[in-house]
Amino acid sequence: MILYPAIDLKDGQCVRLVKGEMDAATVFSDDPGAQAKSFADAGFAWIHVVDLNGAFAGRPVNGDAVDSILHKATIPVQLGGGIRDMATIAYWLERGVARVILGTIALRDPELVRNACREYPGKVAVGIDARGGQVAVEGWAETSDTSALDLARAFEDAGVAAIIYTDIDRDGAMAGPNVAATADLARQISTPVIASGGVSGHDDLAALKVQEDTGIAGVICGRALYNGGIDAATALALLAA
Repeated sequence: MILYPAIDLKDGQCVRLVKGEMDAATVFSDDPGAQAKSFADAGFAWIHVVDLNGAFAGRPVNGDAVDSILHKATIPVQLGGGIRDMATIAYWLERGVARVILGTIALRDPELVRNACREYPGKVAVGIDARGGQVAVEGWAETSDTSALDLARAFEDAGVAAIIYTDIDRDGAMAGPNVAATADLARQISTPVIASGGVSGHDDLAALKVQEDTGIAGVICGRALYNGGIDAATALALLAA
């Protein structure tokens, strides 16, 4: 199981939100590139990056910060936030992003996801952010009538590299991940699932590891890595066991 350290970008800085509220941002670093390098040096295999401003604007906003991460990180980077057309997908992949994450557009224009998967096999993930089991879009500002499971099932034959499932009510709240909902989703689809939201300690990682056989292939962790709630070496060893 892969552990993805998270770098969330707001106004060029590394931040963490609580339940997706932009006004509740805590700044952890003003040097995203240096933060990415520190994660690579710690032994992580991937970095998960989100352009938070871009998610709201519907277009890339923190481009300089992402470029800094790509320049200083020596490991693959997956990027989401404001990626809503083929031109932007191509732009980031050409600049060195290993995998793009399509969120809002996956609900609005599923055919674009299919086209992107055909054009860039293995390089497209779908981000499904759920509030009460329903898909939230536009930087989590809107909640749709579509369930997370229905959206995930819509891409079963598309060639999506992974479904990144975030429980918004747990994200940044240090309340523990929604293991049951994540495992239930993973069990009902064939696409690998990456869990996100609420991971606060090693026990949370262990609980997800137990469910690995359901199809949970990875977990994203942010605040707990920054505040010391999770030790990188211990966590990596736990998930690699």
